[in-house]
Amino acid sequence: WMRLGMTVDSVGKIPVKHIVRTFASGKTEKMVFSCLEEMGLPSGKGDSIEKEAFTFEKFYKLYHTICPRTDIDELFSSITKGEHITLAQLVTFMNEKQRDPSLNEILYPLYDEKRCMEILTAHEPLKENVENKRLSKDGLLAYLMSDENAPVFLDRLDIYQDMDQPLSHYYINSSHNTYLSGRQFGGKSTAEMYRQTLLAGCRCVELDCWDGKGEDEEPIITHGKAMCTDILFKEAIIAIRDCAFVTSEYPVILSFENHCCKKQQYKLAKYCDDYFGDLLSKEPLPDSPLLPGIPLPSPNQLKRKILIKNKRLKPEVEKQELELFLKGQLDLVDDDDAKEDASQANPQPKDPKPSLEDDKPLTAEERAFLYYQYTGATTHVHPVLSSYVNYCQPVKFQGFDVAEEKNVHHNMSSFSETMGLGYLKTQAIEFVNYNKRQMSRIYPKGARVDSSNYMPQVFWNAGCQMVSLNFQTPDLPMQLNQGKFEYNGNCGYLLKPDFMRRTDKTFDPFAESPVDGVIAAQVAVSVIAGQFLSDKKVGTYVEVDMYGLPTDTIRKEFRTRMIPGNGLNPQYNEEPFLFRKVVLPDLAVLRFGVFDENGKMLGQRILPLDGLQAGYRHISLRTEGNFPMSLPMLFCNIELKIYVPDGLGDLMDALSDPRAFLSAQEKREEQMKAMGIEASDIDTKALKGAGGKPGGAKAGVPGGKPGAPGVGAGAKKEDELIEFEPINLETLRSQKNFLKATKKQQKELESMRKRHMKERLSIQKGQCSAIEKLAKGKKDVMDDPKIKALVTEQMQQWSEMMEKHRKEEWEMLKEHLKSQEDILKKLMEEEQAGQIKKMEGKHEQDMKDMKAQQAKLAMETAKDVNQDKTLKTKADRDRRLKEKNQNNTKRFIEERKISAMKQGKQKEKLKKVHEQQMTELTRDIQMAIQFYENTEAEYKMWNKMEFFC
Repeated sequence: WMRLGMTVDSVGKIPVKHIVRTFASGKTEKMVFSCLEEMGLPSGKGDSIEKEAFTFEKFYKLYHTICPRTDIDELFSSITKGEHITLAQLVTFMNEKQRDPSLNEILYPLYDEKRCMEILTAHEPLKENVENKRLSKDGLLAYLMSDENAPVFLDRLDIYQDMDQPLSHYYINSSHNTYLSGRQFGGKSTAEMYRQTLLAGCRCVELDCWDGKGEDEEPIITHGKAMCTDILFKEAIIAIRDCAFVTSEYPVILSFENHCCKKQQYKLAKYCDDYFGDLLSKEPLPDSPLLPGIPLPSPNQLKRKILIKNKRLKPEVEKQELELFLKGQLDLVDDDDAKEDASQANPQPKDPKPSLEDDKPLTAEERAFLYYQYTGATTHVHPVLSSYVNYCQPVKFQGFDVAEEKNVHHNMSSFSETMGLGYLKTQAIEFVNYNKRQMSRIYPKGARVDSSNYMPQVFWNAGCQMVSLNFQTPDLPMQLNQGKFEYNGNCGYLLKPDFMRRTDKTFDPFAESPVDGVIAAQVAVSVIAGQFLSDKKVGTYVEVDMYGLPTDTIRKEFRTRMIPGNGLNPQYNEEPFLFRKVVLPDLAVLRFGVFDENGKMLGQRILPLDGLQAGYRHISLRTEGNFPMSLPMLFCNIELKIYVPDGLGDLMDALSDPRAFLSAQEKREEQMKAMGIEASDIDTKALKGAGGKPGGAKAGVPGGKPGAPGVGAGAKKEDELIEFEPINLETLRSQKNFLKATKKQQKELESMRKRHMKERLSIQKGQCSAIEKLAKGKKDVMDDPKIKALVTEQMQQWSEMMEKHRKEEWEMLKEHLKSQEDILKKLMEEEQAGQIKKMEGKHEQDMKDMKAQQAKLAMETAKDVNQDKTLKTKADRDRRLKEKNQNNTKRFIEERKISAMKQGKQKEKLKKVHEQQMTELTRDIQMAIQFYENTEAEYKMWNKMEFFC
C-alpha cells in the first residue's frame, strides 16, 4: 500500500494499472478490475484512483479478496471450532505450538493468561473482542505477521554475547582481496569495496600493497601480476577510516600482503599513522603483553582500534633498525630488496600448468591464469611498519605441535582453502585446539579466478576465526556468511561454542555422536505458503537445507512441489521436512531458497538454529546479496524437539509425563503382588546405572539401553572421579605473578651486564692508551721488555675483572633461581590447595547427596509400611517399620563407611601426586643451580690469563 501510494501519476493519482501489476503474478486483470468495481473504486484499465480514496483499509480488503489467506483459515480452524479463539485456547496454542519445549522454563517461562492477554490486546483490531478476551481471525493474522512472532529471538539481533573473551575465541567476519569488485584475474580495483564490506559488518579486510610508479612513488593496491587495475593505498586507508566503525565498534584487522620496498613501506606506516591517528593500535595493551602463554585481548579491550597484520622483524633486529632509522643511518635499499613491479606479468613457462581436463576448451581467462604465479610478500620489513604490528603477527606454519610448544598466542598463520582442508582431513582435533589459542585465516585457492567462494562451514566447524570470502560474489557461501554474522548485532564477531574455547574439552569437527554437554536436536520444517515471491506469473518451489557439522549437513534433499503460474501467493502445504538428528545445533543453520520454474533464485534466508523460534512463523526473504526484500516471505511451521534415539521414546514419554510413567510402575507392582511378591521387597533404589542394571533392560522402560539414566526416586549415582590437570614448571611459569617477578629479575641482569660492559670498555680504552703511549716512537715494540711487562700486567688486570664479572653474574643467576624456587613453590602450593579444596567440596557434596537419598528412602519406607494392608494392627506396622529401619540403618552405615574409605584413598592419592610434583620442582631448580656451580668449578680449573683482542 505504501509503495502504491508513491507510484502516482502526474496529477497525484494512483493508476489502476499499477494496482493490477501488483497482483499480476498470481491473478488475472479481469479479477482485479472486478474487485475494484465491487468496492466502488474506479476499475477501468486507463482509470486512476484518488490517493486519499485508496485508504489502507480498502487496500487491506482488496488484498484479502484477491489473495485470501486460506493457510491462516486452516490454522484458525485447527485452534478453535468457533468464530473466535478464547483466551484459554490461545494459551494452549502458544505453549504447544509456538514454544520450543526444550527451553528452560525459568529463562523462557510458559505462556500464561496475563501474557496471552497482552498479545490479544496488542493485535486484536476489534475493541469488543478485546473486552471479551477473544481473538478473531484478523487478530491472529496480525500477531503472526508481527515482530513479536519473528522467526528468531529478537535479542539475538542485538549484541548479546560475552565480548570479553580473547580474540581467538570468536569467528571474525573476513574478506579476501577486498579491493576487487569482480574477477581475480583482470578485475577492477576500487576503494568503494572497502566502504561496502565494512558497512556490511566485515572486520578483516585485505590490502595487497605494491610499489607505485611515477615520480611521487605512491604505494598502490592491486592483485599483483594478474592484470588487475590498481588504486592508491592512501585512498583505501581513507575509505577504511571513514567506515571502520559505522556498523560496529569492534576492532578492524588490516591484513597486509606487503610487496613494497622499504622506502614505500615507510609511506604505508606513515599514512596509517596520519589518517588513523588514535584509532591505530601501535603498541600492545599493558594487560596483554606480547609474551608466550599470554592470551590475546578481547574485542571489548580493542574497541575502535585498527590492528595491522604484517610480517614483523625479530625484536632485537627491529629495535636496532628503528634506532638507526631515527638517526637517519638506516640503508633503505639493498640488493635483496629489489622493487617488485605489480603490473609485470610472470614470464610464460615453457610448460604451462596443465588444466584438470586437458580435453576441455579453456576460456581466455583460464588460459591466462595457467601462466599466473603467486608472489609471496616481502620479508624485508621497514622497522616503523614492523613496530605497528602486535596482536596479528603472521608466521610461517610449522605444525600444530610446534605452535603448541611455542605457545605464542599473538602468532597466527594463513592457510589456503586446499591446505586448510588437508589439515582438517589429517589433524582435525589438533586444528581445533590450535584455534582455541591463536588465530588462523583461510583464503580461497588461486584457481578461483571468477571470485567464487568455498563453503565456509567446514572451517567454522574447526574454529577457524578469519574465514575470508570474496564479498563481491553473492553466492551460497557468502549468503551463509552474512546470515551467520547477522546475529550479535552484525558486529562482525561471534563467540565460538564453549567446547571450542575450553582447553579441557576435546572436539572432533567430524563427530557423528552428540558432543559432551550438548543436547542434540530434531527439527521439522513445514513450508505452508508464500507471499509476493515474484512479480511475474511463474511457477515457484522452495528448498530447505541445513548446514553444520558434516553429519548435520543435509542439502538438495528437501524441496516442495512446483506451484505453476503463481508467484503471488502459492500454497505448498508440504509434509514436514524432518532433520531427524542435529548433533550440534550451536553450529547449524537452516537455509530457505525460493526458485522459479527455470531455477532462478527469487529469494533466500539463512537462520541459525541457535535462537530459532518454534511455531508458525513468517520468514521474510533476502536477495542473493542478503539485502532485505520488502514483500516476499514464506509462511512456515517449525517444530523443535530434543533428539531421541530409537528405543528411548518411552523414556522421553516418562520424563515428560512422570504421572503416566508411575501409573505403569504401579500396574506392574500389582501384577507382582498377585504372584506373592510384596512391594516392600522390591528395591529400585540401589540399582546401578540409576534405575537399570548394567546389561539389562531398564526397570519400567521396555527396551531401555544399558546404563541409561533412570527415573526412579533415590537412584544411586556412580562415583565420579575428579581429574586434575598436572601442575608442572611449564604451567606455573605462565602465571602472571611469576612472569612479573622474572621480568624484574631480567631487568636486574640486563642492568648488571650493561655495567660490566661499561667497565670493560673503560679498562680496554685505558689499556690501549697506555700501550700506545709507551710504544710511541719505538720501532721494535714486540721485543720491548717494558711493553711486555705492561701487557702481562694488563692481562692480569683483565683476567681478574672478567673473573669478577662472571662470578657476579653466576651469583645473581643462582639467587634468581632460588627466588624463583620460592615463588614457584608458593604458586604450586596454592594450586595444590585449590585441587584439595575442590576434591573436599566434591566429597562433601557426595555425602550430602547420600544423606538426602537415605532420608528420602526412610520416609518412603515409613509410607510403604503405613499403606501395607496386610499389616492389620498398629503393633504389626511398628514392628515391620522397626525391622526395616534397622536394616536400612545398617546399610546406610555401610554405604557411608565405604564412601569415606574411597574418599580417603582419593585424597591420599592426590597428596602423593602433589608431593611428587613438589619434589620434581625442587629437583629441576636444583639441577639448574648445579649447572652454574659446575660451570664455576670448571672455570677455576682454566688458565686464568685472558686478554681482549
